[in-house]
Amino acid sequence: MIGHLTAILEQIDISADWIGIRATQTTSTTRSMRDGNPQQNGRALNRGAMVEVLADGQFGYSATNQITPEALRIAAQQAYDQAIAASQWAVHPFTAAVRPTVVGSYTSPLDQPFDSLTAAEINDLLRQLCERLKVSADIVRTSAIARTHDIESWLVSSNGSQVHQKLNLIEGHLGAIAQAAGVTQARTDNGHMAHSYQGGWERFKTADLWERATRTGEQAVELLSAPDCPNDTTTLVLAPDQMMLQLHESVGHPLELDRILGDERNYAGGSFVRPQDFGQLAYGSPLMNVTFDATHPGEIASYDYDDTGTPAQREYLIRQGILQRGLGGLESQRRLNSPGVACARACNWNRPAIDRMANINLESGETSFENMISSIENGVYMESNRSWSIDDQRRKFQFGCEYARKIENGKLTTPLKNPNYRATTPQFWHSLSQVGDASTMAVYGTPYCGKGEPNQLVRVGHASPVCTFDNIEVFGGAGA
Repeated sequence: MIGHLTAILEQIDISADWIGIRATQTTSTTRSMRDGNPQQNGRALNRGAMVEVLADGQFGYSATNQITPEALRIAAQQAYDQAIAASQWAVHPFTAAVRPTVVGSYTSPLDQPFDSLTAAEINDLLRQLCERLKVSADIVRTSAIARTHDIESWLVSSNGSQVHQKLNLIEGHLGAIAQAAGVTQARTDNGHMAHSYQGGWERFKTADLWERATRTGEQAVELLSAPDCPNDTTTLVLAPDQMMLQLHESVGHPLELDRILGDERNYAGGSFVRPQDFGQLAYGSPLMNVTFDATHPGEIASYDYDDTGTPAQREYLIRQGILQRGLGGLESQRRLNSPGVACARACNWNRPAIDRMANINLESGETSFENMISSIENGVYMESNRSWSIDDQRRKFQFGCEYARKIENGKLTTPLKNPNYRATTPQFWHSLSQVGDASTMAVYGTPYCGKGEPNQLVRVGHASPVCTFDNIEVFGGAGA
């Protein structure tokens, strides 16, 4: 494909400063069960190309689902016309320096290819998982989902870039709903579709899969008789599956450079972070170390090059609590005159790349889980996100979890239902008082990070240890 696209590119005759073609092909399967009955069994193929043109200091875009010389020539002309038309409204002039020449490739780790299981075998596995989830008659609904994606992309440009990347992604979900005496509680396996990774069936059929299914069902039933989370200001301990949401909403999105520039304000809000804050702002306590790491093996948003061809590397976003850099590709970095990362990403061939999260991880600390809990006289431990709400500047937030337990005199005690907590972003991260060691670390992902107009859903990974936060307002109630 690289040779095919390069040959087509050489035939395009327009007076542009730079031309790029990014082609993608995605083969996806979806298998899902509810109560042991098939709900979806589908396979889809999606293929096309985006042509990007730099002319008169501005970029233009045009996409086509026909990867032929004529279709790509027409798309290039449309993108060129768009760039010229946009130049009279330019907010910043660009040069080809924001599209550096790069040659390379990347392939996801893969032990058990997707075709190593037939559709019948996958459906039987999901049916058995539904049976395992139904631990009692109080379980009124079970669900099990497995989705796979083979994504291949090719990028060529007029200044010599040639990049080929192949991603193998697997997304899994287990869930149970319990009901008795007018009470209904839902429990999932670390959150909806949280077990989303790069790799093959080895990332779904893990050694603890059946244990996780049993625990999910048992905890759904356990919550039926659990008291509500108390209303209190106390010590809060968050498991990695809730830290995923916390990092995503109160660190990832506020640090996107296009939000800080104001580009996202119309659709998804801005950010409390100001351009002058980089290198200066104390975002959290000195225990807070957050990295952008698109090179983490197996994490769902890993790659060697973003969708503009910028090489990716591990970078500190926040180091010892101090804000270092934002989440923005080369265009936003030039406009803001601020450091960013290789995170210009597109959800598909028919969307241009914009500033997105990839893998945003909280680095581990030095405290074991046992020592963390034993040091707390009174508090609440929470797992698995259920709901989220955050203002359009990413400052005030209120998050709900599926499952909690009291911490009393250094021990985990009574299970609690309907746990919630609220805070403001700076207050919350400054209250970070303990960060779990590597043994508490877990990696999760989400297929559902939405942004942009027209909307783009991309996959994002988050790794985190267990963390403790002091003097946080917690409260209960399903409708709180």
